[in-house]
Amino acid sequence: MVYTSDSIEKIVELFSSLPTIGRKTAQRLTFFLLRQPQDFIEQFAESLLLLKKKVKYCSVCYNYTEIDPCPICSSSKRQSNTICVVEEPNDVMAIEKTGEYYGMYHVLHGTLNPLDGVNPEDLKIRELIERLGNVDEIILALNPSVEGEVTTQYLSKQIKPLNIKVTRIARGLPVGSDLEFADEATITRALEGRVEV
Repeated sequence: MVYTSDSIEKIVELFSSLPTIGRKTAQRLTFFLLRQPQDFIEQFAESLLLLKKKVKYCSVCYNYTEIDPCPICSSSKRQSNTICVVEEPNDVMAIEKTGEYYGMYHVLHGTLNPLDGVNPEDLKIRELIERLGNVDEIILALNPSVEGEVTTQYLSKQIKPLNIKVTRIARGLPVGSDLEFADEATITRALEGRVEV
């Protein structure tokens, strides 16, 4: 599509380069911004600049934070002997929303994927191993993908010789779903992860 403005085209291109944003959504966002008052646009632009300037990795868990160490790592109310390992910072947010976990976190920033050139040294694995001094349990909360499974197996082999309990989050059927519509792998995981009632 040809726009009457190079500025519109540039913003549409930038928006459409974001994950899950297609060209039509990028167009809608661009035209939405054009209808906003100048002070909204200035605040929006300033917020983006501050985001990039202020947010950094926590030096302990590698989650995103503005203060180092992050509020979770510096909290005296958290259990420091348990670390939940996740792929990305948004996974920390998902677990925190449950209000059921009180330990620490470690963000890998990806999963192993040798086909795409992602090896152990590309992730925060060495930093995780360095944190294991007074840890009793590592919970592997990685996504149920091939890459997540490869990373889970790799981490398990690295950590088990250190006499630390290694667990993984249960996998299975989501609440509200029907058994007949679940795939074989999901049902297998649900059977393997069964608990006593």
